[in-house]
Amino acid sequence: MKFIHAADIHLDSPLVGLTAYPDAPADAFRMATRSALENLVSEAITEKVDFVIIAGDLYDGNWKDFNTGIFFARQMGRLRAAQIEVFLVLGNHDAESEMTKKLVLPDNVHKFPSNKAETFKIPALRVALHGRSFKEAATEENLASTYPEPIIGWLNIGVLHTALEGNAAHANYSPCSVAELHGKGYQYWALGHVHEYQVWRGQSVIAFPGNLQGRHIREVGPRGALLVSAVDTEIQSVERLHVDVLRWHVLRVDVSTVHTLVDVVRFIGRHLETLVSDSEPDRPLAVRIILTGATHAHGQLFGLESQLRVEVLSQAATLGTDRVWVEKIQLETEPLNSPSQISARSDALADLQSFLLEAESDPLFVQSLQEDFMALAARVPFELISAVPQLEAIRSGQLREIIRATVPSLVAHVAKVD
Repeated sequence: MKFIHAADIHLDSPLVGLTAYPDAPADAFRMATRSALENLVSEAITEKVDFVIIAGDLYDGNWKDFNTGIFFARQMGRLRAAQIEVFLVLGNHDAESEMTKKLVLPDNVHKFPSNKAETFKIPALRVALHGRSFKEAATEENLASTYPEPIIGWLNIGVLHTALEGNAAHANYSPCSVAELHGKGYQYWALGHVHEYQVWRGQSVIAFPGNLQGRHIREVGPRGALLVSAVDTEIQSVERLHVDVLRWHVLRVDVSTVHTLVDVVRFIGRHLETLVSDSEPDRPLAVRIILTGATHAHGQLFGLESQLRVEVLSQAATLGTDRVWVEKIQLETEPLNSPSQISARSDALADLQSFLLEAESDPLFVQSLQEDFMALAARVPFELISAVPQLEAIRSGQLREIIRATVPSLVAHVAKVD
């Protein structure tokens, strides 16, 4: 027997942060979650699975574009034609969705209720699926504790949308523990909510498949679902199915051996070429490039992230492929000369560093800087605030940390050497 376990499809999820980039491949991103779902359905039909589980967050919040729901119904119709049943719990995002409340799904889709846990049985396979949907988005009740006892002699599967033991990257909804789930007596727990692939093995198999398609730079690497095989009441294997259609990647480039801005650009180009050659040929890449290392080029790079990104986009274009889009250049380089080495000098550069270091303790200077920065931050699109740590620091008044972090780079930029 085989089944597919998927979760966190976030169908037609809005594009986060991409409005700042007019060169972003918006159409590809906009359709990515739909294409990933189409791939999932195709895999289910090809593998001739017995059923499909969706462990919450099918949709992505409260908007009323019913074309999203109609698309989902069409894909479920493909599974219906292949005689594949679907078992669905509603997660925190689904609980907010108008489509969840109003759209009637095909009869092969079985939705777990939200008022209490329920069991769906497949007698021919001796499989019992236990689950309970979210009624409200902020569900902090331990839903797992309300699930029924396992049916002896059957394969028992718990379907649950949960933060489990308080995953820091996700809201702590429907909390429970790994030990609690193992102790329930089910053979498999099909979880959703956490967007990273994780598996625990013990008295039962507990798994997060991760989300179906990466949607931003915090969701890097392969994405998809799980193909689970079982014999009688034993789980035999859990395999990843990669169904994503574009992939996010963080490329760290050590430029400590590079001396000039031009050399940095070419050096990044060579790393991009290696990345493309090592990647799967059928998936576009959205790449954030992080430059690291103590380098002679540090002063030249200061404040030039935007220009550098354009230069690197040009390098990507020379590869003769449209598969690579550079989302951002992030500078984490360091000057070769430390602040203490600069302080030991008797020149204008040492004086400048001393003035800048003293500035962070000058309340009038900090207040003036805060006012200027707040005026700038007020013009920035709200969706970018959380994506740029410095903007968060400005809004919360943490300017001293920004000044302290900027001084070495500013001094190196003025020196234009190291």
